[in-house]
Amino acid sequence: MTKRDFLATDEWSDEAILALLAHAARLKRGEASGSLAGKVLAMIFFDPSLRTRTSFEVAMLRHGGHAVCLEPGKGSWAIETRPGAVMDGDTVEHLVEAARVLGRYADALGVRSFPRAATWAEARRDEVVRGFAAHAGVPVINFESARRHPCQGLADALTLQEKLGEPKGKRFVLTWAWHPKALPTAVPVSAAIDAARLGMEVTIAHPPGFELDADDMAAIEAVAARNGGTVKVTHDIDEAIAGADAVYAKSWGSLACFGNPSAEAEVRAPFRSWRVDEARMGATRGGQGIFMHCLPVRRNVIVTDGVLDGPWSVVTDQAENRLHAQRALLLDLLGGLS
Repeated sequence: MTKRDFLATDEWSDEAILALLAHAARLKRGEASGSLAGKVLAMIFFDPSLRTRTSFEVAMLRHGGHAVCLEPGKGSWAIETRPGAVMDGDTVEHLVEAARVLGRYADALGVRSFPRAATWAEARRDEVVRGFAAHAGVPVINFESARRHPCQGLADALTLQEKLGEPKGKRFVLTWAWHPKALPTAVPVSAAIDAARLGMEVTIAHPPGFELDADDMAAIEAVAARNGGTVKVTHDIDEAIAGADAVYAKSWGSLACFGNPSAEAEVRAPFRSWRVDEARMGATRGGQGIFMHCLPVRRNVIVTDGVLDGPWSVVTDQAENRLHAQRALLLDLLGGLS
């Protein structure tokens, strides 16, 4: 049987992703079940987690399986991730051996690794999660990397289907928001890809200097073209939000300044007004558009209390849908769906 990894939703077919979403909805409604009895998921977190760790542990438990959590350098050996590294420093175990051994213990691996490279040209290769996929011998799930957060993308798409009915032709706005530090582009790219897969009219709003990776934009556009959606970019947040059915706020760093925090902070500084407030949500379609965010979110920086606690917010539903989308994913990858 060919090993199937889940590293990016755009690396799976539209049919496979839409089938996963349908299975997730049925699982959530209690209309489907499945067993992961005797299955083990090894989770490797190089970076912190609340929703990803908890939702995957609960998903395995719900279906009779077990999850093991490892935090390299905290209770397990620090892992060297660079190919060809001369390991004469603090790290004592290499990714290659870690992946091979864990692949013998577990039925699937999940890996979270935020970008640490000095340049975007290096970071964009997602070498950690793809290194585990190359050497583990079992399915590897991307728990978030520099360029993709596919599990969040699944939950986003499931939420759009639930809240908008038929999303096709409706307006999805991904808006950049100011943040005190540069963040990865994984979540915004994944959200846009999966909104495009639903045939939505995708608008990406960001200030000049915060363009997404050209290949990632091409991926969003290709998915949209196959599914009857559209993609456009604007530098005007208010123009973008006016008449929107869904507003997804997310910060990301300037790729042009990647690896240079002081230069990036200078580019970002003039755009603190880029946040979502009640007035902007009031400008959505009928004043009733939904507000989305992957969480965690900085209140009154990315979005105001009034929006998060108001009738527009579906962020808790999004977080819940991580569980159901991942239940479907695990059952699909490990052969337990019924």
